Amino acid sequence: MAEIVNRVTKSSLITIDLEDFYPSGTRTLLDIKDWLYEGLILKEIEFRKTLLNFDWQQFKNHHVALHCSSEAIIPAWAFMLVQTHLHGIAKTVIVGSLETLETVLYTSIIDGLDLSYCKDKPVIVKGCSNKPVPQNAYLLIIEKLQSVAKSIMYGEACSSVPLFKKK
Repeated sequence: MAEIVNRVTKSSLITIDLEDFYPSGTRTLLDIKDWLYEGLILKEIEFRKTLLNFDWQQFKNHHVALHCSSEAIIPAWAFMLVQTHLHGIAKTVIVGSLETLETVLYTSIIDGLDLSYCKDKPVIVKGCSNKPVPQNAYLLIIEKLQSVAKSIMYGEACSSVPLFKKK
């Protein structure tokens, strides 16, 4: 009887699962609309008073995305002022959507990755994930891998899509 050999486990194929890098922490979308006069006008004195009296500790160790859901035109300094209150409390603060927040988090993580262990090796970037890995994270990882990997595929070892092969 022939022995069954798992060629995937014996190969030099490296699997990268971006879900493994998912940063812990609560994600919060903070809408500043309610701090505006009638939800549309930023009155500086009232805005500053509201920020001073707000309970910022509720965002301890959160990743916060600031935005304004109304049609108000918000000056850059307003978001900067909010950041001064979240400094030392929130882990991350950005202006934008939750998807933008995830992209910012992954950009930082991927920029810091040492992928030298992938040098001249075939790499597969795992596709499916149970966590909200942003689409941009896949672009960031392939960009970084192209300078070191021999080849890059997407998916699972049994059904991968070839994306890149070093010439």
